[in-house]
Amino acid sequence: MKKGKIFIISGPSGSGKTTLYKQLLASQNNLAKSISVTTRPQRPGEQHGRDYFFVSRKMFDYKKRAGHFLESMKVFDNYYGTPKSYVYKLIRSGKNVLLCIDVKGAEVVRRKFPEAVSIFIKTPSLEVLRKRLTDRGSEDQATVDLRIKTAKDELREAKSYNYVLINDSLQRCFAQLRGIILHEITQ
Repeated sequence: MKKGKIFIISGPSGSGKTTLYKQLLASQNNLAKSISVTTRPQRPGEQHGRDYFFVSRKMFDYKKRAGHFLESMKVFDNYYGTPKSYVYKLIRSGKNVLLCIDVKGAEVVRRKFPEAVSIFIKTPSLEVLRKRLTDRGSEDQATVDLRIKTAKDELREAKSYNYVLINDSLQRCFAQLRGIILHEITQ
């Protein structure tokens, strides 16, 4: 049986990566979702076990010490981890795994899986990114400023990805992303 591939989608908060990730999963039955574990508060509309596994900091630390994660990172005072056993099981069964993780987590996964296909999503400008973050309404101004500062660092890492897409139109970016995934699966 052919092993599955790992696809990594990363980008700054507000770039549209999570929306694109969800659209891909809904439209492609040849992709499997890896559900991350996080300590961050649940946002409206999110569901435990579907979007994330929401856990306490104490439980996260326990899972990390037990070697449960393929990668784990602290992002904006919250912790995120990718469950290792689930990803390995999917790959061995021939499934293509789609990871939506931050730049630091992507770096860790790419070191462990150099054959992983990495795709960086960015906005046309930092001004557009700021507007998206502000319009989202889930963060105060100080948090938006911090996310913009972090985005500047993340954008410098974009060149290390296999593909970089500019999300100036969700529909167009999705079509490009889907095309990349389908192309890479057939390789």
